[in-house]
Amino acid sequence: MTEQNPPKLDDKSFELTGKGLNDKERIARLGELKKYLDYYQERFLGYQVNQDLHAIRDDLSHFLGVHTNNIGDPYVDSNLATHTKPLEKAVLKRYAELWGLSPYDPSSSKKAWKSAWGYVLSMGSSEGNVYGLLNARDYLSGKILLANPGEDPGLLMSQAAVSAPYLDTPTKRANALQPVAFFSQDSHYSVAKAAHTLAIPTFGEVGNKYYSEFHEYKACGYQDCWPAEIPSNEDGSINIERLVTTVDFFARRGHPVLVVCNLGTTFKGAYDDVGSIAQRLQKKVFDHYSMGEREFTVNTKSGTPIKDKRRAFWIHVDGALGASYLPYLKKAHDSGLLGDEKVDIPDFDFRVEQVSSIVTSGHKYPGSPWACGIYMTRREFEIQPPPMAAYVASPDTTFAGSRNGFSPIVLWNQLAKHPEEEQVHRIAESVKLARRTHDKLKELGKRLGKDLRPGYTPETLSVQFLQPNKHIVRKYSLASVPIDETTTLCHLFVMPHVTADGALKNLLEDLETDGTAFEQDGAGGQAAPPVEYQASETTEWQALLGTNRGFM
Repeated sequence: MTEQNPPKLDDKSFELTGKGLNDKERIARLGELKKYLDYYQERFLGYQVNQDLHAIRDDLSHFLGVHTNNIGDPYVDSNLATHTKPLEKAVLKRYAELWGLSPYDPSSSKKAWKSAWGYVLSMGSSEGNVYGLLNARDYLSGKILLANPGEDPGLLMSQAAVSAPYLDTPTKRANALQPVAFFSQDSHYSVAKAAHTLAIPTFGEVGNKYYSEFHEYKACGYQDCWPAEIPSNEDGSINIERLVTTVDFFARRGHPVLVVCNLGTTFKGAYDDVGSIAQRLQKKVFDHYSMGEREFTVNTKSGTPIKDKRRAFWIHVDGALGASYLPYLKKAHDSGLLGDEKVDIPDFDFRVEQVSSIVTSGHKYPGSPWACGIYMTRREFEIQPPPMAAYVASPDTTFAGSRNGFSPIVLWNQLAKHPEEEQVHRIAESVKLARRTHDKLKELGKRLGKDLRPGYTPETLSVQFLQPNKHIVRKYSLASVPIDETTTLCHLFVMPHVTADGALKNLLEDLETDGTAFEQDGAGGQAAPPVEYQASETTEWQALLGTNRGFM
C-alpha cells in the first residue's frame, strides 16, 4: 500500500528574516530537507536523471569549498586562476572521440578547422539548444566566421550578400538570409523556446504568413494549414517523409534550413534516424538546389569585403538524453550484450557529414548533482565572437559569461571512474531492464484484468503505462502526459541508478496490491488533480499543460 503521508517541505519552515536562523534551527531545517530528498531520491523513476551520485559526494566534496569559474573559451585560460579548464578540455576531447570528430586543434590548417570545438554547459541541454540555434542562425544568415575574420577582428557583421545557382529570382535572393526552423512535435520545449527567443521563424510561421493563400500546405500533406511542427511517428521519432517534403518546399523558395533532430525524446525516449534524415535531405534537397555552394560577401568597416562559401543548411542534434550513451549502446549491440535480436541504432554524430552541432545533458548521463551538459560543433562553423573583455583575457565564445567550473570536475570524474567497458555493460543492463519492465507491465495488466496501455520504443530507457493515482505518481516522481480527452499516460526511465529489486520492484508491487491504484480519482485515465508542492499543476498553470515536452 502506498504511504499516504510521505515527507513534505513546508515553505514557512524555510522563510528567512534579517536575523537569519540560529545554528539549531538552521541545522533542523537542513535535516528536513535531507529527509525529504533522501525519500524521493530512493524512489526516483519518472525523469531521465541518473541518481547514482554517492561516489561524487565521496570523491569531490572538497571542491565545494572553492569557487571555480571557467569564464571564457575553454581552450584559452583567463585571468581567473581558480578554473578547471584542463579537466573541461579532457572531457571535450573524450566526447569528440565518442562522436567521431578529431579533438580540438588550435592551428590554422585546413584539417584543424574540421576538428571539434565545444564547451561544458552551465545549464542542461536547453542552454545548448539555444546556443546551437544561435550559431545556426548566424551561420545561415551570413555572420562572419572565426575561420575567416578578415581585417576587422571582433566585427559581428555589417551586411551580407549571398549568391548561389539556385537563387535565381529576387524572391529567392530575399529569402536567402532568412533561415527557417524544422523540428518535430516530440521535440523538447526548449527548441521552440530557443527559436522564439532568437527570432528564428518556424516553417509553420513562415508558411502561414506567406504560403497559404493557395493552400500550398496541401502539397506537403497538411490539411487545413501549416502546422507548428513536423509530425511524429507512433514511436515518437520524426516522420522523415514529411520532413523531407516540407524542407524541400522552403528550400525551393530560397530559404536556408535549420533542422533539429532528437535523440531520446522526452516522453517515449525515441531516436530520430539522423543518418537517414541527412542522406535523404542531401539527395532530395541539398544536392538538388546546390545548397552546399552558397558564396557570401560581407562588407566590413575597412571597406575590404570578406568572401566565403558555406552551406545553406544546419542540422542540430538535441541528444540531451541519448547522445551520451548511444555510442556505448552501439558497442553493446555489436558485442551481443543485447541478445540476438537485430536492432537499428541510428547514426547521429559527426560521422554524419551534414551534422553541424550536438548537445547532451550530463546530469542525465553519466550523471551529475545539478544540470550540466556538452555543446559541440566543428571549428569551421564557429562564429566570430564579440571583442574580448580585457579583464577576462579569454575569448567570449560561449553562451554564458561566468561558467560553472564544478561540472567539468564531475564529468571528468565520471568518465575517469567508469571506463568504456563498464559504460557499455551499464547501458546494456539498463536497456534490458527496460524491456523486462515493459513485459511485466503487460503481465500485470492481464492479472488485473485492465489494459495498462504499456508502451516501449525498442532500445530506449522509457517505459510508458496508464497513469496511476496521485499518491503513486508523487511517490515515484512519475511524469504524466494526457494523450487524449480521457486518457493520461505516465512514464518511467530505467536510468543506471534503477535496479530490478529497488524502487522499480516497489512500484510494480504498489500497482498490483494497491486496490485504488487505477481508480478514477482524477488519475488513471484522466489528468491528475493538483498535488501539494507541485506548482505546475495549480490552476493558473493548467492552461499550459498537455504537451509531452518534458525537461532537460
